[in-house]
Amino acid sequence: MRAAVYTGHGRVEIQEVPVPPIGPGEILIRVEACGICHTDLKKIEHDLLPAPRIYGHETAGVVAATGQGVTQFVPGDRVIAFHHIPCRNCFYCERKFYAQCEFYKKVGITAGFEPAGGGFAQYVRVMDWIVRDGVIKIPDGVSFETASFVEPVNTCHKAAVAMDPRPGDLVLIQGQGPIGLVFTMLVHRAGATVIATDTIPERLALARRFGASEALDPRAHDVPALCKSLTQGRGADQVFVAASAPGIVAEAVAASRPGSKLLLFAQTASTERIELSGADICKDERSLIGVYSASVDLQAESARLVFSGDLPVGDLVSHALPLNEIRAGIDLALHPDGKSLKIMVQPQRLS
Repeated sequence: MRAAVYTGHGRVEIQEVPVPPIGPGEILIRVEACGICHTDLKKIEHDLLPAPRIYGHETAGVVAATGQGVTQFVPGDRVIAFHHIPCRNCFYCERKFYAQCEFYKKVGITAGFEPAGGGFAQYVRVMDWIVRDGVIKIPDGVSFETASFVEPVNTCHKAAVAMDPRPGDLVLIQGQGPIGLVFTMLVHRAGATVIATDTIPERLALARRFGASEALDPRAHDVPALCKSLTQGRGADQVFVAASAPGIVAEAVAASRPGSKLLLFAQTASTERIELSGADICKDERSLIGVYSASVDLQAESARLVFSGDLPVGDLVSHALPLNEIRAGIDLALHPDGKSLKIMVQPQRLS
């Protein structure tokens, strides 16, 4: 089969590799769509993990084969698959910090080499614990591209639950890429007022379409001043930091009121550093919240939000590329323009 193999130093090459064999309790999925996620981009761009690996974890496809003992899926089923599932029994799982569970950190999907998701390949092997708890059937009428959003929507839904925006809240969402726009959808659904910021006009237009009351370029507007003007001088009740840029967290603090909640969602690289006044957190009683990866408790509801169309995530897809054009897709995701948003890879396409 063909796969996009990360070979180190930022390189991704199309190679012929063996179709991964499956064992008892496992399934083989023919990958039809896999979204390009910035988590994988950081691993590729900054060489965060040793090569070779096959990345891609927003995977949707068709069951091609089942291992001994698998009864809940049959060849031909259309499915999405999570790549992490927690043990549910450890210190962190008992406290619902699933992403900190050591077993959760073990990747359960591979297209070969060290397991790394594997969705940038034509077939993936799904290991038994993922088959038991992390594979969901796709309803008829839902495209593979739309279905592949279940995992990223879960991560956003988890963050929104942690922040708990409510009617009457003013919420600033910094960054209106695919993740920021899902946040805009979720926060608007909760009844809060959304102020969205981004530097790309087309993304600001989408933010307004998905419920933002204001959508602004932070380079051209005083965002903290706007937030204060809309709240009798207080500032935003919550800020979702859905982008990574110099000074963005400082702007979040300046735009928010004492006692507010600040969510760091895009700051996933250990090399990123943030400098803040301690008094802005301590004396002003702000809560600084970090949320990472998906929650097994929210799988069913996240799938419902996607499959039902309650969140119109299919509208975020700007490009669907064959596997041999993945390098162009990665470059576009790293350097977005007004025409690019969510970029999908379709491994079965020849060109």
